[in-house]
Amino acid sequence: MSVETQKETLGFQTEVKQLLHLMIHSLYSNKEIFLRELISNASDAVDKLRFEALAKPELLEGGAELKIRVSFDKEAKTVTLEDNGIGMSREEAITHLGTIAKSGTSEFLKNMTGDQKKDSHLIGQFGVGFYSAFIVADKVDVFTRRAGLAAGEGVHWSSQGEGDFEIATIDKAERGTRIVLHLKAGEDEFADGWRLRNIIKKYSDHIALPIELPKEAASEAEEQPAEQEWETVNRASALWTRPRSEVKDEEYQEFYKHVGHDFENPLSWSHNKVEGKLEYTSLLYVPGRAPFDLYQREAPRGLKLYVQRVFIMDQADEFLPLYLRFIKGVVDSNDLSLNISREILQKDPVIDSMKSALTKRVLDMLEKLAKNDAEQYKTFWKNFGQVLKEGPAEDFANKDKIAGLLRFASTAGSEGEQEVGLADYIARMKEGQDKIYYLSGESYAQVKNSPHLEVFRKKGIEVLLLTDRIDEWLMSYLTEFDGKSFVDVARGDLDLGSLDSEEDKKAQEEVAKAKEGLTERLKSALGEQVAEVRVSHRLTDSPAILAIGEQDLGMQMRQILEASGQKVPESKPIFEFNPAHPLIERLDAEQDEDRFGDLTHILFDQAALAAGDSLKDPAAYVQRLNKLLVEMSA
Repeated sequence: MSVETQKETLGFQTEVKQLLHLMIHSLYSNKEIFLRELISNASDAVDKLRFEALAKPELLEGGAELKIRVSFDKEAKTVTLEDNGIGMSREEAITHLGTIAKSGTSEFLKNMTGDQKKDSHLIGQFGVGFYSAFIVADKVDVFTRRAGLAAGEGVHWSSQGEGDFEIATIDKAERGTRIVLHLKAGEDEFADGWRLRNIIKKYSDHIALPIELPKEAASEAEEQPAEQEWETVNRASALWTRPRSEVKDEEYQEFYKHVGHDFENPLSWSHNKVEGKLEYTSLLYVPGRAPFDLYQREAPRGLKLYVQRVFIMDQADEFLPLYLRFIKGVVDSNDLSLNISREILQKDPVIDSMKSALTKRVLDMLEKLAKNDAEQYKTFWKNFGQVLKEGPAEDFANKDKIAGLLRFASTAGSEGEQEVGLADYIARMKEGQDKIYYLSGESYAQVKNSPHLEVFRKKGIEVLLLTDRIDEWLMSYLTEFDGKSFVDVARGDLDLGSLDSEEDKKAQEEVAKAKEGLTERLKSALGEQVAEVRVSHRLTDSPAILAIGEQDLGMQMRQILEASGQKVPESKPIFEFNPAHPLIERLDAEQDEDRFGDLTHILFDQAALAAGDSLKDPAAYVQRLNKLLVEMSA
């Protein structure tokens, strides 16, 4: 054994300790996935060597036959996995094996509950790679050397999966990494050639390089050869290069778990080969659940990029727009240079063409999912709907296609469920209706009970109920769908078009004329608080509401701008009153101007509260209300 020098003991990052604790306590019911995770890491290491060797062929050190080997020792109760990929330097081993450099780590840990079953599910969502070794091992040794470093710069990393790990410098003749798992008591089943072979066939058949196991004698009578022979147990061909007809669903699902670093099956996938002006193959997946860093727009994302089957980069984000950042998969091009850099990627017109085509393919895949499997699409929408809503602002060319994929709550849908598509809404439109009506607010309860909906309930007109923080911003880019324009029912002077009869319109004009005196009194009482006072055509049950000016920002947009520290332009609401309401009739008859002013301000503040706004002067509202209550009880 090599002499160890520069030996030191270091502590794990706090987050790693917490993960290892969960691992060691056997959260996984399916322990065999440790081998899949370690083989995936080894495959990535080989891919990285291939890429770096394009510019520096000397990194191959004369050994260009790249492979992964898995072996075992029944007596010693060990399983060993070895690759001749890029390997690690001492610093890289400390970084990669002692910390978790992954965005969303703190969010992940915050979500851990102490319930082993639930936390196991979270780990699957987070992905832990190397640390899965501790599911079956009570000690793990890693021997590694980075390609290009001298043999004397090898590294031995060792840990029992507790608070710390040891690291030392050793001599290692071959580049790459060898991981030795010392199996826990009761995990001897994995020190078996037949068992390992079946796990590799089940989970890693798609890996595009040979995975070798020791060749075993066909029977006990047959002697083992003097020198160990190896045999390849996987197909060793890139799955995306095979014809679709030859690939089983289970193989697509396992490949997703490899490229997506996920433990669950994807919702959908699309495998496509393009020939002609451009030549490339893509295999794209819609994940089954959202990662913790989905809303961190700067988090690493993108597809695995291969050029002529040679790995180029892990997260090429130039091939899909940001609103599709949840898509996982592979793109393999014949039209890009092997020595491509990220700077060239950003300027290459071929990339723009591929991005356009791949974006359309993803949207087609989502359309197909929505059409063929409503339950699966509901799962997709719950996980990724808010991200998809970023699309109309970012992707003008596909705005209509994205709009067709959006889902909203509505007055005709299930309680609070975002399940209504725009095509569904249009199909249910009233005769003569030519607008898509919507109302946005902070919560479903607030918008569902909003006075703005009263006339729509009376006439049986469906209204979309928008409650996500992004919705008002979305609607500023989504002006029409299928020839029907969108109308915010809380904005401007409501015009129901042909849904109002000529008699209705005439009656409205007559009432407005008859109440001109009251309108002026209300305007005088409210003064600078309002932009306008007018008779409402929206109300049937409530005395008053606040409407937003046609060009003014709504409450959601104001809150978003304020939260980001931006200056919000000043605007004043429009006060609309219902002349048929008993409170308004009582107000109209009030002769005492001071009392008229108090009652008017109470109605104004109540209308603000109903709209989900906060009061500018809550104390004044309480004083006026108390004064009114005292008078009533006198």
